[in-house]
Amino acid sequence: MNVLMIGSECTPFIKTGGLADVLGSLPHALKKQGADVRVVLPKYENMDNHWKEQLEHLDELNVTIGWRNQYAGIEYIKYDGIPIYFIDNEYYFKRSNLYGYDDEAERFVFFNRAVMDLVCAMDWTPDVLHCHDWQTGLIPVFLHTHYKEVEKLKGMKTVFTIHNLKYQGVFAQSVLHDLMDFDEGMMSDEAFEFFGDINFMKGALNYADFITTVSETYAKEIQTPYYGENLDGVLRKRTDELIGIVNGIDDQNYNPMKDDALAFPYRSSLIKKNQNKMWLQAELGLPVRKDVPMIGIVSRLVEQKGFDLIGRVIDELLHHDDVQIVLLGTGEYQYEQMLQWVQDRHPEKMSTNIRFSEPFSRQIYAASDLFLMPSRFEPCGIGQLIALRYLAAPIVRETGGLADTVQPYNEETGEGNGFTFTNYNAHDMLYTIRRAIEYYQDSASWQVLVKNICKSKFTWKNSADQYMDLYQSMYR
Repeated sequence: MNVLMIGSECTPFIKTGGLADVLGSLPHALKKQGADVRVVLPKYENMDNHWKEQLEHLDELNVTIGWRNQYAGIEYIKYDGIPIYFIDNEYYFKRSNLYGYDDEAERFVFFNRAVMDLVCAMDWTPDVLHCHDWQTGLIPVFLHTHYKEVEKLKGMKTVFTIHNLKYQGVFAQSVLHDLMDFDEGMMSDEAFEFFGDINFMKGALNYADFITTVSETYAKEIQTPYYGENLDGVLRKRTDELIGIVNGIDDQNYNPMKDDALAFPYRSSLIKKNQNKMWLQAELGLPVRKDVPMIGIVSRLVEQKGFDLIGRVIDELLHHDDVQIVLLGTGEYQYEQMLQWVQDRHPEKMSTNIRFSEPFSRQIYAASDLFLMPSRFEPCGIGQLIALRYLAAPIVRETGGLADTVQPYNEETGEGNGFTFTNYNAHDMLYTIRRAIEYYQDSASWQVLVKNICKSKFTWKNSADQYMDLYQSMYR
């Protein structure tokens, strides 16, 4: 299979969230399965100069956007065996941030048209155009409209992956003609129409040959009104072409035995894991105690991640229970202030760190006995996967990828790799945290749970196998 991955960010070049991790890891896993995988990205101004200096200028394209003709430089690097193409246009991408501008529609219409023109010009023909999130949502539409007569593209298949349905690319109806060169016929429920506006993601959901999302449970959830973000009807209509494939993690990158950020590397030794806890306690000025359960939280501080639940009961938890909490993240002001207040009130039990640091996040995973993710919704989640890799038992709400990767510990059967609760309720969460603390204090039960955690494997190989099956099924 020849697969062209198209996205708006990708590690190690540019990253704001989990999408970049997927684009950075999945192509390598697919390559190991025998696929010829290539990636296309925008060339952003805030990409590190280390990468910019290595780019080779390949070509220049003239891209049509409505009445405009825009330059698109094609630059290239081969990274770890994967060809990566960058679409260069300083007017659209020479900016301090990746997203959040008034001309967002024009920027990504340009990117989608440039990708299609690049595919036409390449001396390589993809079997599958694999598009990720709304920023690439026009490609399945363009393939079946403006480019349908291009001989090279006939029969080419598209896969569209939803990483988070909440972000859809909704813009004014004027974009339809002014930027996309479509008539009013595309202002329909079978194309872009969305409460009087146009919706890039809806276009992709209507036109892609297959739709994936990043966990089996989330694929079911988004077909319901509660999780469907007003697109559940479209998704139910495409239910036969919609599947969930859980993301993996790079188990060599996230490897506590080889992680340079850790004070004490370890594989399965709880003694060495405890040494990391005591090291971090000393670094943060917490009481150094190996017997106290440490709960780690590494997260964006936003409502989706369950911080209203945490805010409701965290003072009660810290007042009554023998526990320490170490938090790392940034986000909404109200949550930052609330968590800082909790540290001020309980300085010997709470360490609030309003910043982000990749090495520090790994030190928290390694030090934590428990890892809290009480999300309102979670398409896949990576925190619980890293926590499992570092032998921290996740405490999660049963939603999306959290439900698919964390099985509740059952003391009767000895099965399970974490702790879960069903309802989005603060005291259900508090009860589950206290249950986890009880098991931590029971050495025999904790040893069984850690053995189960050691067997939890969520590598990209499993995901790549499923994607390869999907690609091949479209050609049977």
